[in-house]
Amino acid sequence: MLNKRFIAESLANLLQSAWYKRGLLSFLIKNLLWPLSQVYKFLAFTHRKLYHFGIFKVHKVKVPVVVVGNIVAGGGGKTPTVIALVQHLQAQGIQVGVISRGYGRTSTECLEVKKDSKISDIGDEPASMITACSAPVFVANSRFEAATALLKTYPRTQVIVSDDGLQHHALQHDIAITVFDDRGLGNGLLLPAGPLRESSVKTHNTLVLHTSNRPAKLQNTATPQFTSRRALASYALRADGSRVSLADLKQQTNLIALAGIANPEAFFTMLRATGLNLVKTVSLPDHYNFNSTSGNKYAGYKIICTLKDAVKLWEVNPNALTVPMEFEPEPAFYSAFDAMLKPLL
Repeated sequence: MLNKRFIAESLANLLQSAWYKRGLLSFLIKNLLWPLSQVYKFLAFTHRKLYHFGIFKVHKVKVPVVVVGNIVAGGGGKTPTVIALVQHLQAQGIQVGVISRGYGRTSTECLEVKKDSKISDIGDEPASMITACSAPVFVANSRFEAATALLKTYPRTQVIVSDDGLQHHALQHDIAITVFDDRGLGNGLLLPAGPLRESSVKTHNTLVLHTSNRPAKLQNTATPQFTSRRALASYALRADGSRVSLADLKQQTNLIALAGIANPEAFFTMLRATGLNLVKTVSLPDHYNFNSTSGNKYAGYKIICTLKDAVKLWEVNPNALTVPMEFEPEPAFYSAFDAMLKPLL
């Protein structure tokens, strides 16, 4: 009998292919699922209005909340943007904390993320954030609960950055950063006929950040749009934090690249551009849960992966390498963001 998870992942990959490519399959899926997308549109509208009219309570905390999210299903560069914002705020001496749901985690508790936390308890993205920056990170199913716990533990916090949550209305946010990668809006339809969670980008207190080196600017929106630079570091990291130069890896003949992110091919392309000889690339579902079988499956290869994958893979394959992503929004983005934040502090 086919594994249920394998079937679900295969269907998800089929849908994503149809959302972003033209052809007969895309045409058929788009038209077959269009009625369901109208149901989704109605439910999303109703959900927003229940909060707008006070039927569901909107919680507010005493410090500004900046949410980094997207209106497209799947990743779009949220985590690198969160890390960049945290580092930008810290450079100005602002005390900042991060909250997240910790997608894919098995624990239901509200937890502070530590460097020795179990990935299954906190999720892969919070684990990669705590590795990349020194700000406190809290995870909880309720973002308000996470924000409350963060402020109780770190009362001097001045700004909270929420990893994802544009469609989470229970916690009021003051600034929204909507991110897009080079896939843009796909076919422009709502789920499940297309990739969109919302039909348009909000304009109030919102900035659009294109996280790809090949941005396709959005049309028909008055929301300010900005670009960013994304490149791989010149080194890879081992599990113990030590570095190995990518130049030293160019002679490796057994390099295999793994990526369990929203757009694996973008990572593989960047690796090849550094001159690495990849004998094999393996695209895995976003938030892929590595296990002992996965660790043994690639015996004989030198594995290279993203940081998001590495924090999980190191538990079963400590010899894997990760190449950090150097991500930098354009200066104009930071200027616009600071102008929005300043009156709130």
